Amino acid sequence: MRIGITGATGFIGRHLSSGAREQGHDVIAYSRRPGAGLTQPKNAPHALPETKLDALVHLSGESLIGLWTPEKRDRIWKSRVDFTDALVTHLKTWKPENRPKVLVCASGAGFYGNSGDNPVDETSPCGEGFLANVCAGWEKAASRAEALGIRVVVVRSSIVLGHEGGAFPMLKRVFGFGLGGRLGSGEQWMSWIHIDDAVQIILKAVETETVRGPVNLCAPEAITNAEFTTKLAAALKRPAFFHAPAFALKLLLRGMAEEMLLGGQRVIPRVATEMGYDFRHPTLSSAFESLV
Repeated sequence: MRIGITGATGFIGRHLSSGAREQGHDVIAYSRRPGAGLTQPKNAPHALPETKLDALVHLSGESLIGLWTPEKRDRIWKSRVDFTDALVTHLKTWKPENRPKVLVCASGAGFYGNSGDNPVDETSPCGEGFLANVCAGWEKAASRAEALGIRVVVVRSSIVLGHEGGAFPMLKRVFGFGLGGRLGSGEQWMSWIHIDDAVQIILKAVETETVRGPVNLCAPEAITNAEFTTKLAAALKRPAFFHAPAFALKLLLRGMAEEMLLGGQRVIPRVATEMGYDFRHPTLSSAFESLV
């Protein structure tokens, strides 16, 4: 297959490009960064030249990390919702025979809001909060491609663990210095996935014509923040005595702390399981063993 990937120089994009090529696919890389292949200037989806694609995987978007100032929130919204909306409009100008048969668009587990102890899967409703609203708008924008005869899949990503990107390198440094610890009460649920499984689920969704709509990118084992902390400390053979109080996180990180660090989702990968996907790292211990 000929697969176009936006955000191809990002953490997931790099691994997806490599994994797709290893499976014999032809990859067209789109990125704002020079040297990544075809360039994609910020907020300019019309810069994607028309070329025949079998699939388009849309991963680009402003990082969620950082203070959620009004300006940051605006960049997050525009880079995800507005950009995706413009991208679908641009695809409408392509000749029908050149349009991708499937559009796989990134989304996030933040779609479910703070779900507490309740398990959520792809049939669960949208939650509340800024991230939930962004994800809902993002997915709605992507779904417009269905009117063009394009199968649409949205992958709701949880925390992606890998050597050189995502949250793991930072956590490894913090815990390596003996500064690791739980966040707030530690009772909030954390859904996660190893980068290898994230890549393979995306590729399986691309190749499986019966799959459409949301797909949760998460491992079968959701755990609490306290459990995550304990297992990472054990894997690194380092103590984890520190505790970041909820009030301090809220004061320092504003909305980001509320939704990304102190809230959580107990996500179930129902569609991935129904696709017959066999997880390489179904448990956090297995993932940490691979990474450490």
